[in-house]
Amino acid sequence: QVQLVESGGGLVQAGGSLRLSCAASGNIFSISAMGWYRQAPGKQRELVASIASGGITNYADSVKGRFTISRDNAKNTMYLQMNSLEPEDTAVYYCNALVGFKLTWGQGTQVTVSS
Repeated sequence: QVQLVESGGGLVQAGGSLRLSCAASGNIFSISAMGWYRQAPGKQRELVASIASGGITNYADSVKGRFTISRDNAKNTMYLQMNSLEPEDTAVYYCNALVGFKLTWGQGTQVTVSS
């Protein structure tokens, strides 16, 4: 099993930056891919960015050029650097990890961007 804990959320003004962290523990060597999703009030959860074990990344169009996903295998941690934040980025951000066909989720961290 894999356990995930997010941190780094908070309140920031539009145009500001935040870095989210997702610390993994447990059977981390079986993780094939990790990702960040977000869910705004009244909306469905959506993919923000993902990173495969080989380092290939994928981003939602709405965050391309502003957000960067990365993974530090030595620290068993995935990051999401978020720059030029917009009020539309306000949401609960979740990280996940794929092990085989099983997807594990963290508990989420709130990001609020004020205008």
